Amino acid sequence: MSKARILYISQHIVPFLPATQMSSVSRNLPQGVHEKGREIRVFTPRFGKINERRHQLHEVIRLSGMNLMVDDTDHPLVIKVASIPTARMQVYFIDNDEYFKRKSVLHDADDKMFPDNDERALFFVRGVLETVKKLGWAPDIIHCNGWMTNVVPVYLKQLYGQDPYFAQSKVVCSIYDEGFDGSLNKRMAEKMVKDGITAESVECMAHPSFDSLNRLAIQHADGLIVGSEDLSDELQEAIKKADVPTLSYHGEEGYVGEINNYYDTILEGKAEAVPE
Repeated sequence: MSKARILYISQHIVPFLPATQMSSVSRNLPQGVHEKGREIRVFTPRFGKINERRHQLHEVIRLSGMNLMVDDTDHPLVIKVASIPTARMQVYFIDNDEYFKRKSVLHDADDKMFPDNDERALFFVRGVLETVKKLGWAPDIIHCNGWMTNVVPVYLKQLYGQDPYFAQSKVVCSIYDEGFDGSLNKRMAEKMVKDGITAESVECMAHPSFDSLNRLAIQHADGLIVGSEDLSDELQEAIKKADVPTLSYHGEEGYVGEINNYYDTILEGKAEAVPE
C-alpha cells in the first residue's frame, strides 16, 4: 500500500489562494501523505487572481497544446507548474485565457457568480484527466476537493473508465460547506451529456445548485469524506445513504494519518464505512 498513487484535484490551494478549510487541507494533506510514502500529483485551476510571478509559475510546454471541446467550442489547454518549496511539492495548474485569465476567482466585481462557472469546472476536470494521461501516470486514488471537482466521479466512470490509466482508479470526494447560492448555468447537464455522460446520470442537475453538485459526487464516488462540520441536513442524509466507505468529519488538525489510513480502506475495496 505504501507506493499507492494519489491524485489530488482541488479547487483552491494555499498559498496560491486565501486559506479556507478546503484550501488548507488541499495544501497540507498531499504533503503529509507524500511523507508517508505515497506518490502524489496535485492539480488546481490557474485562477487569474493567482500571482504567477510571486509563485513562479511556468508553462509546461510538453503538456500544453491540447484543445478541449466544451459545449461544441474548442478551448486551448495550457498546463503550468509551480513548487511549494517548504513542502518540496509541485502543483500543476489548468489554464485557459477565456476561462481563467480574469483577475478574480468565481465572482465578478458585483459579487455575482460568473455565468460560465459551469464550463470552467468541466474544462478544469477534463483538463486534469487528460494531462494525467499525458504524464503517463496511473492513479490508484483520485481525491477531489471542492464543488468544481464534483463531476469527476461520473466523468471518470463513464468517459475514462476503460482507459488503461484510470481503469483501476477509485475516486474519493471530500464534501465541504464552501459553496455558492443560487444555480450555475441551467444547461450544465446538457453540456455534460454532449461530453458523453448519460442523461440519467445527471438528472439531479436539472437545477445545478451547490447541493445538486454534491449529490452528483455522492451518487458516483467510490468513497466519501465529510470535510466540514456543518453540512446541510440534506447532504448529511445523502452521505449516510451512500453505500460506500465514508470517513466522518476529521477536524482541522491531525487528519493526515486518519485520511491516509482511509485510503487503505478504499484500496482494499471494503464495503463497510469507516467507523467513527
